[in-house]
Amino acid sequence: MEHLYIVTYDVRDPRRWKRLFRAMHGFGDWLQLSVFQCRLDKVRRLRLEAAIQGIVNAREDHVLIIDLGPADAVALRVSSIGKAFDPVRRESVIV
Repeated sequence: MEHLYIVTYDVRDPRRWKRLFRAMHGFGDWLQLSVFQCRLDKVRRLRLEAAIQGIVNAREDHVLIIDLGPADAVALRVSSIGKAFDPVRRESVIV
């Protein structure tokens, strides 16, 4: 079962920030500067956490992974000013 997540981060070093930004593109859609929305099953969530832990400095950086619940059942209530907000939809992934 997939859940919808919001991942947001504050990374002090620009090189680590850039590495994390690139890594996040493999897991979800970019919303804003350091914010991604991700639709993940348990295995992909564990892979995401491992990737994050391999990049960040635990003493200087901060990453939040917010679980919004089951992706197919979550009722998003998002107000967007400016660009439209589109939740991540289920789609096939070719590996």
